[in-house]
Amino acid sequence: MSGQMSQESDNEYSDDHIEDDEDEYDNYYYDNNDDLDLDKPKKSDDPEYFEFDLLKVEDVERLLNEEVEALCTSLKITPSLAKMLLHAHGWQRSLIIERHQRDPEKFLVDSRIVADKKNISQDNIMGLTHTCPICVQQLSKDEFQALSCQHLFCNECWDMHFNIQINQGLTTGIECMGKDCKLLVPEDFICGILKDTSMREKYFKFSFTDLIKSHSQLRFCPGPNCSIVVQAKEPKAKRVECNMCKSTFCFRCGIDYHAPTDCDTIKKWLMKCADDSETANYISANTKDCPKCHVCIEKNGGCNHMQCSKCKSDFCWMCLGEWKTHGSEYYECSRFKENPNIANESVHVQAREALKKYLFYYERWENHAKSLTLEEQTFKNISTRIQEKVMNNEGTWIAWQYLLKAADLLKKCRYSLQYTYPYAYYLDRGGRKELFEYQQAQLEAEVENLSWKVERAEISDTGELENLMDIAEKRRLTLLKDFLEV
Repeated sequence: MSGQMSQESDNEYSDDHIEDDEDEYDNYYYDNNDDLDLDKPKKSDDPEYFEFDLLKVEDVERLLNEEVEALCTSLKITPSLAKMLLHAHGWQRSLIIERHQRDPEKFLVDSRIVADKKNISQDNIMGLTHTCPICVQQLSKDEFQALSCQHLFCNECWDMHFNIQINQGLTTGIECMGKDCKLLVPEDFICGILKDTSMREKYFKFSFTDLIKSHSQLRFCPGPNCSIVVQAKEPKAKRVECNMCKSTFCFRCGIDYHAPTDCDTIKKWLMKCADDSETANYISANTKDCPKCHVCIEKNGGCNHMQCSKCKSDFCWMCLGEWKTHGSEYYECSRFKENPNIANESVHVQAREALKKYLFYYERWENHAKSLTLEEQTFKNISTRIQEKVMNNEGTWIAWQYLLKAADLLKKCRYSLQYTYPYAYYLDRGGRKELFEYQQAQLEAEVENLSWKVERAEISDTGELENLMDIAEKRRLTLLKDFLEV
């Protein structure tokens, strides 16, 4: 996008028009978008390909109940105990059966679980009354309950204990009240004690959530107020899109999709960015000075190829260098040049170098995030421009669709490019990092070429733009194939 003096856009849109565009094209990032029929790689060639199912709550309940019933049948145990065992051992039914058959008593003890038949009732209490060690009341033996650990408490204290635990969100992990007792309390024991039906309903709701979280093949959609549960055969770090709320996330960790960066690395990066947010605040400015005439320029598009509206000089938004130097095969602007002798420098010099390195990668990470936001507006601008062209008989709607496809692919490539920077930041020096930086630079160069062309394309540019799209997508897929860890 050309640089320009800070000013409001001349284009205005009605809310209805923007809403229509968003409904029609909001699925810009995903491979299963039929409206934007990009040339997609075969499943075997696509490093991001991932099979998953989107389930409703009732489907998940039926699935879990079937697994519980199967374990009950195999081990001849109650559903309450089967559910506890499945939760404690990640729903690995074959492993549970094998270990239980080997040594049932030891297996249950190791699992902090006891068989229901060993629960102690009031019939085990000597005498007609007993004193509760919690409330110190002497009550009828009918008022007491205990598990096999023989820690007797009155029903009122049990009820209070369960209410407190449930209100704190704890269900499957509720333990006996006995001192240092780690024995888990089964579902039927809890529900037999709870007096408040609303608390019982809350228990089942929280318990269902715990069971889902413990199942390696299931994950809640993290979208706001979304009840969809995703099922996949393997817990891979692959992209999932919810067709209900349109959220996109990583199946393994549940946060925003982050290929090629792995789950542990992106968590470290996001934590570091949060901790160092004040240090990096100066980066958030949306204006810079033209390196030639020094006029203040605002970045109002996703492209990093800037052209000053005053002196017409072309430069890079990131490094402020001449743009013609970025046209080479290696896009140097994306690579941090480390000091090879840093280990021999003083602690203070090393600290400054570490900060310099972090800011280098953070600035580029943040820049691509902002470019994606700006390109959302570019996408709407293109839709509006196409409407105007069609109304003026300058081509048909179908003839202009290539431009929307290009804008869609641009966002897809830039999204992947943004997440290459956390990966590069933590990657150790060596041949692998050199290869990664080379491929990253190639992708970055193609993304900027595509971005520049998308913002200026006309109907006669179909062939050239489609060629740029093909190259950019191949660069992206090549990088992911070589570095996406699953």
